[in-house]
Amino acid sequence: MASDDNDIPNVIAPPPLIYIVPLLAGLLLHRWFPRDVVSPMLAQWLGAACLALGLVMFPALNEFRRAKTNPKPWRPTTALVIQGPYRFTRNPMYVGFTLIYLGIAFWLNALWPVLLLPVALLIVDRGVIAREERYLERKFGAEYLAYRARVRRWL
Repeated sequence: MASDDNDIPNVIAPPPLIYIVPLLAGLLLHRWFPRDVVSPMLAQWLGAACLALGLVMFPALNEFRRAKTNPKPWRPTTALVIQGPYRFTRNPMYVGFTLIYLGIAFWLNALWPVLLLPVALLIVDRGVIAREERYLERKFGAEYLAYRARVRRWL
């Protein structure tokens, strides 16, 4: 078990912020140097589909409530959440953020945010997910390792 004074994963920043900054930077670049990702008609369909699929994060939040633990990765975790969408991916909220990000970029048919998405994903992967995984392994040990062995990190 992790000690109370270090009972957090020490993520580098709140995950929503990690997604919002490159999205806004990309949208600003799009305003100055507009570049389409796809045809306008396809952009609307792709945007709507990604936004709808991104709603996977809401059932994931509900699973945290059911387990009576905090979804904020800068707060201590009191339970390992492995139900609902967590049966298919260890990070459904980050998958949801990614899909919502893409949905906005496609809906606005903006290339720059799409090009900046790998930056957000790299920061989330290394600065959030890797730290959360080390924390969960320290805190839950074999139970977390068994879960990690059977469920993928992303999809």
